[in-house]
Amino acid sequence: MKQLVFASANTNKVKEVEQKMGGIVPLVGLKEIGCFDDIPETGATLEANARQKAWYIWDKYKLDCFADDTGLEVIALNNEPGVYSARYAGEQRNSEDNIDKVLVNLNGKTDRSARFRTVICLIINGEEHLFEGIAEGNISTERKGSEGFGYDPVFIPKGDERSFAEMSLEEKNIISHRGKAIEELVSYLKSVV
Repeated sequence: MKQLVFASANTNKVKEVEQKMGGIVPLVGLKEIGCFDDIPETGATLEANARQKAWYIWDKYKLDCFADDTGLEVIALNNEPGVYSARYAGEQRNSEDNIDKVLVNLNGKTDRSARFRTVICLIINGEEHLFEGIAEGNISTERKGSEGFGYDPVFIPKGDERSFAEMSLEEKNIISHRGKAIEELVSYLKSVV
């Protein structure tokens, strides 16, 4: 495998994944292959969205690739925002608005347990493989920290008192949902590269 395309335009995600993969295979993003398409994400589940994005790249470019979809699932909100995490507060996809909506919806609720879940769909030579990572935790009552992105300032992983946004990228990658899914991906890649 000469290279692997990560079907994401999110530079923060690409940085996280690149660090976690440790150079096992050269990783390129969408712009490196000349893809500036608005790749559809119309699935009703994280798995469906990850599959849809990966197959889009495979069908159009015939390049080995992977895509992920991640959702924050808050127990007291019936696992919302889930598959709608990026656009929970609207199509503008604004992280601050999304966090505000979660905090407002949790007002007065005693159960603040939540989990981040990432699903990765890898396609090599036209064959699909799925991997999953989960990080359990709680939603804080206010934002803490300035690192990370998305819901990181309000997500406190189990066993820690800091939010993901208060951790270094290295610390977060060890325990994060995406980190765990990437570990599964890397383990599989090592067996086939």
